[in-house]
Amino acid sequence: MTGVETLARSLGARRVGSQWMARCPAHEDRNPSLAIREVGGKIVFHCHAGCGQRDVIEALKKCGLCELFRENLNVNRRIVATYDYTDESGELLYQVVRFEPKTFRQRHLDGHGNWIWKSGRRQVLYHLPEVLEAAIVFVVEGEKDVETLRSHGFVSTTNAGGAKAPWLPQFTEALRGREVIILPDADAPGRKRALTVARALLGKVERLVVLELDGAKDATEWFARGHSELELIAQLDGTEVAQ
Repeated sequence: MTGVETLARSLGARRVGSQWMARCPAHEDRNPSLAIREVGGKIVFHCHAGCGQRDVIEALKKCGLCELFRENLNVNRRIVATYDYTDESGELLYQVVRFEPKTFRQRHLDGHGNWIWKSGRRQVLYHLPEVLEAAIVFVVEGEKDVETLRSHGFVSTTNAGGAKAPWLPQFTEALRGREVIILPDADAPGRKRALTVARALLGKVERLVVLELDGAKDATEWFARGHSELELIAQLDGTEVAQ
């Protein structure tokens, strides 16, 4: 897929002849008015409502979409994973999208089936319904680690945005009264995030444990090295697992 196609699809555009038509991100656009096409190896925008090319590009920057295209259109990104964030009843609020080369973006639906590449208005914990039903919850840094832990039978969660994203009061409230085990990534940002989360949860959860897994950067790598669910439980209990 070319750079212009990647961008067009990210904006929910439709193909019209040799160009794409999308809702312009530079103004409140109910009817697609932004024409997108490739001219001489570059992406060109024309908003029929009057927004200038610079206005459109600035709006794309705010949406986090400028990284989806560059002057060299051979530099493409592809979606490799999507992670759904839902409300308490399981209704989709927004997605975290993982691209390759590795980067992450949030998007949510506009009510008409089109993706808007902006953060969800209501930020929640990943797999919120499971968290609210669980007595014990693991908190990790990324969605991939959450899915790894879930595949091994544990309830796990995170918040969108990685190590630098703020830990919001509603995240603490969702975990109130539960036993929480924080598994930090084994690097400076990961440890700093774990400390921030631990401080927010202290005195509000039933039990709080911060456990850094030896010999691995994160939970996914730790399990990939051959460790088991029993070993993780044993570390939490301070016991040894018979080999």
